[in-house]
Amino acid sequence: VQLVESGGGLVEAGGSLRLSCAASGSTFSINAMGWYRQTPGKSRELVAAITRGFGNTIYADSVKGRFTISRDNAKNTMYLQMNSLKPEDTAVYYCNAVDAYDNDYWGQGTQVTVSS
Repeated sequence: VQLVESGGGLVEAGGSLRLSCAASGSTFSINAMGWYRQTPGKSRELVAAITRGFGNTIYADSVKGRFTISRDNAKNTMYLQMNSLKPEDTAVYYCNAVDAYDNDYWGQGTQVTVSS
């Protein structure tokens, strides 16, 4: 499974961005996908995740009500709509996929910078 993120960039506080993650390869084996983020000196943290089947979602408390995760299984693409962005949302955002054998796959990351 290969994952490629896009959509990061620089935005002012209160603005919006939409991240995309395109999956290729053995996508039929993917059970769930998610977005993580990481800032220098900190561990990578889960932002949101979505299951492939029922589309169940989970969110970090810090983004609930502002971020929305979604997926288009036909396009093998996952999205993260980020609204009301805050400077503390600044991070490198990574796409993650977990397959039926609990193997983890990661994208290369995309930088999101929110200016105050």
